[in-house]
Amino acid sequence: MAFRIEKDSMGEIQVPDEKYWGAQTQRSYENFRIGVEKMPMQITRAFALLKQACAIANHKFGKLDDARYEAIRQACEEILDGKLDGNFPLAIWQTGSGTQSNMNMNEVIANRATEILGGNFRNKAETPKEKLVHPNDHVNMSQSSNDTFPTALNIMSVVEVTNYLMPQLESLEKCLIAKSEEFADIIKNGRTHLQDATPLTLGQEFSGYASMLTHSKQQIWAALETCRELAIGGTAVGTGLNSPKGWGQEIAATLSERTGLKFLDCPNKFYGLTSHDCMCALEGALAGLAANLMKIANDIRWLASGPRGGLGEINIPANEPGSSIMPGKVNPTQCEAVTMVAVQVMGNATCINMAASQGNFELNVFKPVIAHNLLQSIHLLADVMHSFEIHCVAGITANVERINELMERSLMLVTALSPLVGYDKAAKIAKHAHKEGKSLREAALELGYCTEEQFNEYVDPSKMIHPQ
Repeated sequence: MAFRIEKDSMGEIQVPDEKYWGAQTQRSYENFRIGVEKMPMQITRAFALLKQACAIANHKFGKLDDARYEAIRQACEEILDGKLDGNFPLAIWQTGSGTQSNMNMNEVIANRATEILGGNFRNKAETPKEKLVHPNDHVNMSQSSNDTFPTALNIMSVVEVTNYLMPQLESLEKCLIAKSEEFADIIKNGRTHLQDATPLTLGQEFSGYASMLTHSKQQIWAALETCRELAIGGTAVGTGLNSPKGWGQEIAATLSERTGLKFLDCPNKFYGLTSHDCMCALEGALAGLAANLMKIANDIRWLASGPRGGLGEINIPANEPGSSIMPGKVNPTQCEAVTMVAVQVMGNATCINMAASQGNFELNVFKPVIAHNLLQSIHLLADVMHSFEIHCVAGITANVERINELMERSLMLVTALSPLVGYDKAAKIAKHAHKEGKSLREAALELGYCTEEQFNEYVDPSKMIHPQ
């Protein structure tokens, strides 16, 4: 592999010649060989959007000349198009401010912009010529790692939730709504405490699942609002040193126009640099979605349990063999994937809450791990909802014969007799039927608490699935 010499304030260092990064990236790459988790490409894309917006603003404020502005803008566009992938190698486990990832972006943009302007950043001379575009002086102009990384984090959150998570959430929500309509007339046992309860329709049961997702969607949108506030313009400690007045508003407006999404200037930069409570709120809403998905998946695998030794009220698609030893076995594997994702997201919430609590004085220094865990939650939830929908929920059918069998045997239908005979007598009917192995009808008549006509009038499951 060929190398070139790059220089920074600490001296010279060898860098792979085919890469666009510079000295600070190389130092981080060599000093933080920790784990396999790399800075997500989604953060890289968010950084590129931000650096492009900063170049536009610097040019508009008269701080950046036409040639450098255009070269930086073009280099950012190439990053967004994926043309410079492979130039962002840094680990999550680096400086807690994300400074090295900010400099990785600055160096790649500077070297590519120098190349665009006809310069040769790969100059092998003993004393390399001054770069046409400098990573700090030009690309990082009016900025600090301390305000760019939290800004990129918030941009990533808004973009990924809006464009990646929400479409999958809304699709699964619609699928569950369709199932609730399909099963609207199928009356079945209700269950509370894992015990028989009064009846409801299978459609009503599924409508509850759909409503869980509707509420999760609303909670996530609400949590996302504060994430739209951007820390850019705070520079090192929140004072805005070396940035022009109105800088933050200009960047927010440019990003809003560029992405079609709403971004706002954070009104208090001291808050924006040191607090990531908006990430806690967003991950909390994602954890709420995870909790709802856990509940839905668990219910579905309970309802499909069997096929002969369980409830067996619904049938789920058979996607793959369920056992290496038991022929013909089919397992609720999609439900299991959902529940594993759910516990991971809940764990991510704990990590983010702890990381966000470590904002010492003017800066939080757990930013990369917040970014890693939040993005993982967003993508795991989106991916598993898509898989759960197409490989499980869409193919669910009702086992009406089994549903009717279980409902007719339910002792809790006796609840409908309470207005006629009272709670205590209704309880005696249920206990007598259970002890003697008889039907509720037989027990009620044997005990003499009602006539057959009265029993037929009151104990009608179709009258028990709505208010009287």
